[in-house]
Amino acid sequence: MDIIEQYIIQRELKPGDALPTEAQLCTDLGVSRSSVREAIRQLQALDIVAVHQGRGTFVSNMSLRPLVKSMVMRASLGTDSFTSLREVVAIRQVLDLGLARMIVSAMAGTHHDELHELTGAMVEKAVKQEDFADEDIAFHRGLLTSVGNQLVEQLTSAMWIIHMAVIPDLPAGDRDSMVETAQAHKAMLDAAEAGDVEGYEQAVDAHYAPLLRTLADLPTDEESGSQV
Repeated sequence: MDIIEQYIIQRELKPGDALPTEAQLCTDLGVSRSSVREAIRQLQALDIVAVHQGRGTFVSNMSLRPLVKSMVMRASLGTDSFTSLREVVAIRQVLDLGLARMIVSAMAGTHHDELHELTGAMVEKAVKQEDFADEDIAFHRGLLTSVGNQLVEQLTSAMWIIHMAVIPDLPAGDRDSMVETAQAHKAMLDAAEAGDVEGYEQAVDAHYAPLLRTLADLPTDEESGSQV
């Protein structure tokens, strides 16, 4: 695996580029065909290469899918606690705060009708206590588009997928908390377009406040274990 990874790096292959045939790799790398096949199988599982029957092996887009799968599995092991969700929320908050200056710098002085429509829809749904998860993720993706960092977009999306995988058992939020969260998204957008980094960071904290309050009231692993 390491040798093939170095082969890809040294030849500066990009996603979609074809790798040599198994026979050619055996010759180039000086290893057996069984070793090449096993390495390709493992690299495929990690989404580093993609194998297309009849066409060959290609460099994959190297998504974070393996990370998502492993973290969702890790989170699923703690079905009686919300520790995994707390950890994912903490990571999401760190990412949002860490990206604040980049987002505000990119969006300062601009106006994004589509994002304002999303925040408006979120507030309307929150007032009716309707779920607005689709608008939520679309909003965050819209913010990240302005940064132009594909890895950051993938990582943030991965954290969102993991978040949604472990959140179903969370008690439903009350109307005031839902409205507070929706309005915080609008405040983030307003601050970004106004070039207000501090205001954006405050809005990010306000965005997570209702969820953090809910999580604070839930039992920890230790507390759950003591009740067994």
